[in-house]
Amino acid sequence: MFSKEEIAQRIAKEIKDGYYVNLGIGIPTLVANYIPKGINVVLQSENGLLGMGPFPFEGEEDADLINAGKQTITTLPGSSIFDSAMSFGMIRAQKVDLTILGAMEVSENGDIANWKIPGKMVKGMGGAMDLVASAKNIIVAMQHINKAGESKLLPKCTLPLTGVKCIKKIVTELAVLDVLPEGGFKLLERAPGVSIEFIQQSTAGKLIVEGEIPEMRLD
Repeated sequence: MFSKEEIAQRIAKEIKDGYYVNLGIGIPTLVANYIPKGINVVLQSENGLLGMGPFPFEGEEDADLINAGKQTITTLPGSSIFDSAMSFGMIRAQKVDLTILGAMEVSENGDIANWKIPGKMVKGMGGAMDLVASAKNIIVAMQHINKAGESKLLPKCTLPLTGVKCIKKIVTELAVLDVLPEGGFKLLERAPGVSIEFIQQSTAGKLIVEGEIPEMRLD
């Protein structure tokens, strides 16, 4: 199975030259450390930053420079800092080419639940609802199964929804999957050493397997 860092590394391969990319809280923030060499990408943080770099080395942190998840970050030459109103203006105007989000659950129709577990304290939805409502392309970075061993890829989400029919692709510790327009998770790649049968057992929603399924590559 892939680690969180390997999930982020695999998702980084989806980023194309010239993209403006928003990184959500959690696993998606790790993608900043794996941007492929030779491509020009601008990372956007919804609290008001264009040009986010990788995480700082220990001892080089600036407490005043943080991402939306309140983690210390770095900036790249030419970066720009502005208020959150400007940031959400960019998001709502669909100026962001790719959004990478974490999720608690995703349904086979592309619905996402990633902001609240009923009965648990939550600070708020943050920018998640704006992102899923406005983004042209959303990839989810998430764990395939929860701590109880239950699938998080479901026929229908059980938690409060963030967005409806908006997720295009999912990368987990087990697999890379497309969410088809007509519904269902299409298996594209599997983690090294992980069998198709195990992925089927770990996916509660409709899983579509066609032909040979290659192993995920990070190089």
